[in-house]
Amino acid sequence: MHSVESVVPTTPTWDPRQYLRHSGHRTRPFLDLLARIPHLPAEDRPARIADLGCGPGNVTALLADRWPDARITGYDLSPDMLELAGKDWSGTTRGGGRLDFRSADVAHWTPTEPHDLIVSNATLQWVPDHPESFARWIDGLHPGGTFAFQVPGNFTAPSHTLLGELCDTPEWRSRLGDQGHRSVHVLEPADYLTRLTGLGCEADVWETTYCQLLQGEDPVLDWVKGTALRPVLTVLGDDRDAVDAFLGQYRALLREAYPPGPHGTVFPFRRIFAVARRKP
Repeated sequence: MHSVESVVPTTPTWDPRQYLRHSGHRTRPFLDLLARIPHLPAEDRPARIADLGCGPGNVTALLADRWPDARITGYDLSPDMLELAGKDWSGTTRGGGRLDFRSADVAHWTPTEPHDLIVSNATLQWVPDHPESFARWIDGLHPGGTFAFQVPGNFTAPSHTLLGELCDTPEWRSRLGDQGHRSVHVLEPADYLTRLTGLGCEADVWETTYCQLLQGEDPVLDWVKGTALRPVLTVLGDDRDAVDAFLGQYRALLREAYPPGPHGTVFPFRRIFAVARRKP
């Protein structure tokens, strides 16, 4: 049994290398979001851009590809993510712009200067009441500036419901508490649209379900080790026996829910997108 009482950390630790193992699939939604972002209001000056929840910096670098003369700052709360981002991407861009990374809690971040673009990729689902921050972020935009984000919308998928159910079993409940239940922070697309238009923005909100074909043994488990499983793995920490026991049980559930096919394992993943432009 592994139901020993323990102190539950409130902030998960992150493994950048694990997160990047599926970087192709994880990057595609950001590219789809980026394609819908309109021209920025900066014309005779470099654009000012913020990436909230930049992670390892790989998608922040895509912003520099789109706006090579911009001043871009990626913000994250994970020291491990920031260390890798700074190592791989910090510095002057090929177009003379500047890309840097800073520690910040997205839940409390407020622009200290006008921005042309504030963007967030697969981060706001970790931020309780994040729609309450929309007003101050939009107020921090130049007229004609854009606030854009995408969040997972797959919290009713087996990958998440099975995790929550396992955490809630007698064996794990006292140790893991609600670590498997983190779906309450994401709104439905229509609700995001209502919020953003209510703040005076021209808003485009949509959803897409990506039917991802994953390769390898237990690929869905490998995927969630980089995201949804982080709170659980953080709580279990260095208790190797508990980690192995939990992963073994969760692996069996995922194998039944996502059986491999002849060409790989299909892992449907719904995502919600929003692009809101502050009126000039």
